[in-house]
This record gives sequence, C-alpha cells and structure tokens, in this order.
Amino acid sequence: MQRKVLLIGATKSFMINAIAVGLEKGKYDVIRCDLSKEAIMAIEDKPELYVLYLGDLNEESVKHLKYLDEAIDSEHFYLYEVGNTEELDYASNFLSPIKVTETYLRPLDVTELVEALDLAVASGNMDEEQKKKILVVDDDGTMLRMIKTWLSVRYRVYMASSGKIALNFLAGNDVDLVLLDYMMPQMDGPEVLKNIRADEKTANLPVMFLTSKSDKESVINVASLKPEKYLLKTMPKAKLVSAIDTFFYGYQDS
Repeated sequence: MQRKVLLIGATKSFMINAIAVGLEKGKYDVIRCDLSKEAIMAIEDKPELYVLYLGDLNEESVKHLKYLDEAIDSEHFYLYEVGNTEELDYASNFLSPIKVTETYLRPLDVTELVEALDLAVASGNMDEEQKKKILVVDDDGTMLRMIKTWLSVRYRVYMASSGKIALNFLAGNDVDLVLLDYMMPQMDGPEVLKNIRADEKTANLPVMFLTSKSDKESVINVASLKPEKYLLKTMPKAKLVSAIDTFFYGYQDS
C-alpha cells in the first residue's frame, strides 16, 4: 500500500492545513479535495486511505456523505473521520459508523492518526496469506459487519450468521480464531463450542466468546469448554481489538 492519503474537507481551512502538515511530517503524500462527490470522483489513482475532516458541514454535505457511504463498499478504502462530537453524530446519520475505520475527536493529535495509517499501510503490504484468519459468528448482521470493519485492517475476517453455517465453514476451512456469540437461535454459542471441541480437526481451535451476557452463571457454564476469553460486546473498539492483538502477538498497539 502506498503512503498516500486523500484529505477531504474545506481545503483552505486552518485545520485542513494543520492535518496536511502533520501527515506530510509522517512521510505521507497528501492529496486535498473539498467534501464533494464531484471533486472526489475527479481524482485519478485514488489512494486507499481517506481522512475526512467534518468541519463546516451543511445541508449540501449530506449527499456527499451518502456518496462516501456507498463508495466504501465498492472501492474498499479505509476512512478516518475527524470532528467534534456534534459533527460526528450528524455525519453518522448518512455515513455508517460501521464503515468508518477510526474516528478522532477534535482537537486532533495528528501523531495518533499517523500511527493508525502506518498500521493500515503495514497490514496492506502484508501478503494476505500471512494474515491471521478469524471467523466471527453472530446472528446480528450489524454486529458482524462492525466487527469485520474493526478487525479487517490487519486480519482476514470471515462471517457466519448462525452456528450451523459456522460449523459447515470450519469443516472445510482453517482459521486461527473464532469469535463466537453466546446467545443465538436454534444453536447457541455453548452448543457450537461443544461441536467444535467434539471434532478432532477443531478440538484445539482457539475460541473467544463475544457476548452481551456478563453474568457469572453464563461464564461458569462454558468454563469446561475452555474458551480463550470472554469478551463483552459493550467493550470499546480499541479494547476489543487490543484483546485480539494481545492473543496473537502478546502486545497491545491499538
């Protein structure tokens, strides 16, 4: 992946200039353009990294935010948002937070943004076969997409919307970790894990529960199945990603 960034926002604003200077100090080539569908589409050889500054939003901005929301799905770029709380909340009505790689509150520490971009570049330069593979199992489609967005910067992420689909997938595919919802219809998480442990091929496969159930009884119920961790869906993104990083690499850098 090239060290090139598309910086979107009012090109003459002080903040855009400050962000651009910080990115250039981080050794990124910066392309600037206004928040405009037409301006973005006119750029040839677009980079894979977009930084969106949300200052000076207006009614006209809505259609351009909607354009970015659709473009992420077809063009598969990483999008980093910068704004205050009100701006981020407003933008979320038109640009799905699930699709945004990271959000940053103003005032922005550009070094944090550069570090996040560096991670995306390093992961992008990694051969896909070198990336750890994670299967996420959850009957909630929104949760599936969110977790995939959070993890796909550095991992190969597969999704299964039911226990049966997960077991069928594992029968023919190797993964390095399963993130498993606890409560699912037809076959719940503990039952899925029992099947994983009963199969010689997957008996030692690392599994983490990712759930909204935090009561002691639920934890005790699956202790004998030896899940690696018991993660809550309410965990902040950074904490959840750090837990995965720590499991694989023994450190936290999210």
